[in-house]
Amino acid sequence: MGVMAEPGQDRRSRAPRARSVADSLTLAIHEHRLAPGLKLNEDEVGEIFGVSRTIVRSALQMLAHDQLVSIEPNRGAFVAEPSIREAREVFEARALLEPRTARSAAERVTPADVTLLRRHNDEEHAALHRGDYGTALRLSGQFHLEIARIADQATIAGFIAQLISRSSLVIALYWRRPNAMCETHAHEALLGALARGDGPLAEDLMKGHLLDLLSLLDLRETPPPPQSLREALNG
Repeated sequence: MGVMAEPGQDRRSRAPRARSVADSLTLAIHEHRLAPGLKLNEDEVGEIFGVSRTIVRSALQMLAHDQLVSIEPNRGAFVAEPSIREAREVFEARALLEPRTARSAAERVTPADVTLLRRHNDEEHAALHRGDYGTALRLSGQFHLEIARIADQATIAGFIAQLISRSSLVIALYWRRPNAMCETHAHEALLGALARGDGPLAEDLMKGHLLDLLSLLDLRETPPPPQSLREALNG
């Protein structure tokens, strides 16, 4: 499909389409179909999604705001590529913020919240068992975001959401998958503490969980990006 020209379309009508493209690209990054360092060619993205370059640029700006994409003058847009230092800092920052959030969530959690978290956990395990590691890691991130939501700390939840997005890039670069996925019981233990309303235990478990994740990073080398943007998005 060719790029569609959209004469007369105003910003308000373009924004939802740009958001849709940005969301699709974000999902592809979280599921590790778009690797750090991959170039996001505007024309190719436009052809894949059937939108104009104006909409593609708006979508890429949204991703740049979320620090998922870096836009380089005269070179274009690339999936962000965290350094080894940033990889450590992202997980260390999460280990500072999320334990306290887990304690607050344990004090506020409802039966409906527990049911939702259990569903996330079950879906994560099902994805692991079928070898769909990208989906499993995306669901893992959503599990942590739900805990931040339950804690009802909007400002901190915003920081955590950004850190989790960066974590996806860090994992794509530095996590060696099957060893990384061995800690499948961590969320179950955390869920148990939340369900019992045990704030101190939830705090301790969250801190240990995040430090364990940091220890599973292999900070020596990075995998090559996919050869084809179209293949990554349509595969």
